[in-house]
This record gives sequence, structure tokens and C-alpha cells, in this order.
Amino acid sequence: MTGLGGLNKSKHGVVMGLVQLQLPEVVTKSDLAAQTRRICELVAKARRNLGTMDLVVFPEYSLHGLSMDMNPDIMCTLDGPEVTAFRDACRDNRIWGCFSIMEANPGGNPYNSGLIIDDQGAIQLYYRKLHPWVPVEPWEPGNLGIPVCDGPNGSKLSLIICHDGMFPEMAREAAYKGAEIIIRTAGYTAPIRHAWKITNQANAFSNLAYTANVCMCGSDGTFDSMGEGMFCNFDGTVLVEGGGRADEIITCELRPDLVREARAGWGVENNIYQLYHRGYVAVQGGAQDCPYTYMQDMAAGRYQLPWKVEVTDGTSCGFAAPTRTYAGPQANPVMAPTSMPLKKVA
Repeated sequence: MTGLGGLNKSKHGVVMGLVQLQLPEVVTKSDLAAQTRRICELVAKARRNLGTMDLVVFPEYSLHGLSMDMNPDIMCTLDGPEVTAFRDACRDNRIWGCFSIMEANPGGNPYNSGLIIDDQGAIQLYYRKLHPWVPVEPWEPGNLGIPVCDGPNGSKLSLIICHDGMFPEMAREAAYKGAEIIIRTAGYTAPIRHAWKITNQANAFSNLAYTANVCMCGSDGTFDSMGEGMFCNFDGTVLVEGGGRADEIITCELRPDLVREARAGWGVENNIYQLYHRGYVAVQGGAQDCPYTYMQDMAAGRYQLPWKVEVTDGTSCGFAAPTRTYAGPQANPVMAPTSMPLKKVA
């Protein structure tokens, strides 16, 4: 049930729009400024398009395009003009927004970052992509974990970016922290179409969560992104699916209250609970151990595959082999360390 794409909004509903944004080519600071204005225009379009819309989502690379250009002149900061414009657009149009930036990193390669901004212009979620799409993407691995924030109409939101969604652990972590709607933004091109669809559905079903997913769309003269925004129900079925029309806004009403009901009341296939309560019919409370060798090895710092991997850096895509090691996680400078209500940024 989607409320006819949000036309008929229910008391407990959250109406979302996914923008299948036309893939831009951004080379200069003036290109960046023009694309910033374009995104802000589409925030206004989303508000005009559907008065019931709570949150509009823009894809990964919507501001910078797919060039992988690390030119410092077109990198962004949280207090820079691009993010300021996005905050103003959300406040002026009284709508929440989800945005993508390539973020300057004085200590290394830029971060591929995402922001959720509320309808008062405050940043409510700040995330750096944990899993850049190697070996193609040069971005620094994210170091802020997978945050969750309070969203419109009492919802709980998280954001994962593109390749992140190919790792079931990412959506599981978001749901474990309470996310009821897992947003996935991407710049994917056609070869990933099948994997895109099945992982969006699997991430929803295995975590009893909605997933709201959108790619860039159209061609920049070199690359062809596929659009294909899609909302998946918490039973894994597709609620609404877009095609390949650039700048189309795909809309749907989601019901976080039904996610909460399923998570509390489902016995069969309540997998996020049953992961740690194996066989609770046979033994009281179920088995509460960690039988997964890869989890044990990751935690102990000894993760190693039983086969040889040939591609382990970005040289095949023209990037020099790195010489730095990962510095480790850091505290999120915007968000509280838990999924409790978050402080707003002035």
C-alpha cells in the first residue's frame, strides 16, 4: 500500500520522493555552483509536485557527477556554500532532504559523504561512505560508522551509499540501530541493474525495514546511469519502481508503524531477532553465541579469505598504489553517538 504515491497520506505515513537526477558533468567551480542551484530548484519542484511529501532524496554523485575528479577546487565542506544552499532549500520549502557531496579531507583523499537535512535546515544525519566502489572509486573509506537519526513523523532513518548496499552487514547494522527506513543512494550504471534490484529487496526483507533507493539517471556523454528508483516493503516486495526518465521524482508513502508492528509481532522470518536467538523453540531464549567465523576473525583483526585475491588496489583504474594506512574511526562531529534524538546544527 503506497497511498497512491503519497496522494492519500495516512496518519502514520512518511511520504518520500526519489529524484532520478540527470547525470551532470562538473569540472569547474562554476559548474559546481550551477549544479547546486539545479538541485535546489528540484527541492522546490518536489515541494510543488506533492504537498504531502516529507523527504526528497537525491542520488549519490548528484552534485559532482561520475568523473571521480578529486580537484580540491570542487570539493565541499559542511560549512561551505553548497551545503548552506541545501539547508536553505529545505528550510525555505519546508521539506526534509537527502544530499550527496564529495567532501574535502585535509588528511587524505576526499570522502564520499551524505547528509539528511530537516525541514528547518538543520543537519540531522551525516555519513561518510564506508565502502567505496573499489577499484573504481578513489574516496577515503568512511570512518563515522552507520548513523541513524529521527526523521519526519516519528520515523527512524539511515543512509547507506551505493556499494554499501551490496554488503548485508550494512543494512543489518542500520536496522540494528533502529532504522525503519534505509535510504540507499547510488550512481550505478546498467551492468549493476540486477544486483541493484535484488539487494534492495534483500536488505528490506532480512531486516524488516523499508528501503528507499535511487540512482543517477541519463548520460553525461561518457557514462550512462540507470535511474530506477525503487521502494521496497519490509517483506521484500517492490512497492513502487521508476524507470530511466531523468529528473522524474518517484514517490511512495511508507508506514514505519507497520515496521514496528512486524518487528514486535512476527515469529516466522523475524531474522534480525533470530540471528542472536537461534532455535528458541528448543532452548530458552535461543542460542546466543557467535558461530560465524568471519565475524570472530574481523573482531580479532585476523580476517583472511581462503583463496587468493588479485585486485587489491586501484592501479587497474589509473590510481597510484596507496602508501597510507587507515587511521581508524572517529567521533561524528554532527551527531550524537547513539540513535537517541540528535542535536541540531545552528
